[in-house]
Amino acid sequence: MTYPQITVVMPSLPSRGVRRNAALASIAAQTLSPAAVSVAIDVSGEGAPATRQRALDAATTEWVAFLDDDDAFMPQHLDHLYKHALETNADFVYSWFQVVGGVDPFPPGHYLNQFDPEHPIETTVTTLIRTELAKAVGFRSLDRGEDTNTGEDYGMVLGVVKLGGNIQHLVERTWYWSHHGGNTSGLPTKGDARRWNQEHGQQ
Repeated sequence: MTYPQITVVMPSLPSRGVRRNAALASIAAQTLSPAAVSVAIDVSGEGAPATRQRALDAATTEWVAFLDDDDAFMPQHLDHLYKHALETNADFVYSWFQVVGGVDPFPPGHYLNQFDPEHPIETTVTTLIRTELAKAVGFRSLDRGEDTNTGEDYGMVLGVVKLGGNIQHLVERTWYWSHHGGNTSGLPTKGDARRWNQEHGQQ
């Protein structure tokens, strides 16, 4: 089944070929097949927000689903998120994850509670969003005053709330979040990105 039309959007680092291939394999194994996959490779050290934006810009389907190159979908991920979108008339759906190689850093309420637009919480970036809405908001780093992560996922949440989008939470684990020594938090100055940039004279 390839309807509805969904593009899976993935930013990736040049050094993550093995992880990227595993992520792509999880996309190919979906019970609801996407119409397209848009991958942008960060070869210039621009960081996750700009790279994710390039991949998003190439999408022409009604919906986009985001996946980082070191994570993976469970087979039912797209199917269950899309069905939840239909049931709730949502513009943006997020589920939860099973951690691989670490522990869930979020408080339990993030997983169990429904989304409250009056008190928006930070979700992960692994979501299903109407493409037109995602492009209207766009991805950019948040100024958090500290060198922790880019925050573009929370920026997307805040932008969707500002535009009046309907955000719904599917209380189900439908994907794998990989914790490993190469995590970069979207920053070109950390982990895999930093090593590749140093080796190739980007920074």
